[in-house]
Amino acid sequence: MAVAVDGRCSDQFKAVKEVFENNFSSGADLGASVAITINGEMVVDLWGGHTDVEKTDLWQENTITNVYSTTKTMSFLCALVLADRGQLDFDAPVMKYWPEFAQNGKQIVLVWHIMNHSAGLSGMDVTVSEQDLYDWEKMTSLLAAQKPWWEPGTATAYHALTQGYLIGELVRRISGRSIGQFFRDEIAIPLQADFHIGVPESEFPRICNLIPPGDDTSLQVPGDPDSIAVRTFKNPSAKALASRTTEWRKAEIPAANGHGNARSIARIHANLACKGTANGVELFSAATAESVMQERISGIDLATDTPQRFGLGFGLNATKGPRLPNDNICFWGGWGGSGAIIDQDAKMSIAYVMNKMDDGLSGDMRSGSLIMAAYRCLG
Repeated sequence: MAVAVDGRCSDQFKAVKEVFENNFSSGADLGASVAITINGEMVVDLWGGHTDVEKTDLWQENTITNVYSTTKTMSFLCALVLADRGQLDFDAPVMKYWPEFAQNGKQIVLVWHIMNHSAGLSGMDVTVSEQDLYDWEKMTSLLAAQKPWWEPGTATAYHALTQGYLIGELVRRISGRSIGQFFRDEIAIPLQADFHIGVPESEFPRICNLIPPGDDTSLQVPGDPDSIAVRTFKNPSAKALASRTTEWRKAEIPAANGHGNARSIARIHANLACKGTANGVELFSAATAESVMQERISGIDLATDTPQRFGLGFGLNATKGPRLPNDNICFWGGWGGSGAIIDQDAKMSIAYVMNKMDDGLSGDMRSGSLIMAAYRCLG
């Protein structure tokens, strides 16, 4: 049975709609949304499929779901807003804003090290439980006390869950607000974007459960138990089904528990794609927006064993091998398949959100096929 796709799509991008429809007919997608902006204008805003395995409930226009690490992009924007206002210096030591952080040799950790997974804090020495993830003070205090696992600034290892607490604590120390509140006040509300870091219970009925590939999948990698990779994903750890709980939804876990849809993500990133200003709202200056595209560190990531290239928070387009057509492109994605592309050359933002999780850590062929279709449509 064909799956109805709703929304709107400009004629120029009809190939994106065709790929989106094919993702459903092939069984790759259960429920999903895709959105694209050009010059801040929403040229693709599509949704379709079902919110449940039984296919009894349709994915609606205002359906939202947990997007895992695509949430990180929102924490990056919070930091960029503060930097643009002169309140945060990416080249300053973290302890300038968070004095307690200067324990166990972390005086040398700079703010950009946290932004770019190179602070040496990809995992934690003290074992933490799922419940601990909801305790902001405990998580940030433990990270402040921990010794880095490698020399900060010399290599990256994906800070899968810890990065959000680190950036979030900087936001809290500087602004006096939690990162969820700061994001809501300074980004989501001005941009009229339906994205949440910490979801109010009033919005719970719109949340679509994620469908993990296994019974209770957790993010983990095989290998030497003493390796940085295994230790990173072992502790702290999160199970996919935790995303269905009230505690997870209400907490602020800025690296992993943001809730939204493709429309909200694309709308927010339109500002970065347009170098700070879109739809009459200036989030930050063009200079700040352009700084995201300047490489800070690159190499084989110690946690994912993949080549990575980072600007400020966001991953950057590859310099060789498979790459997207334009130079000034940044991106990130979430466990299970969600993702975002920001292209300052084309002034384009692309977002994809789904409920059927893939095994991958960041993106898969569903989003990849939509992205490539978008670039074919651009010509």
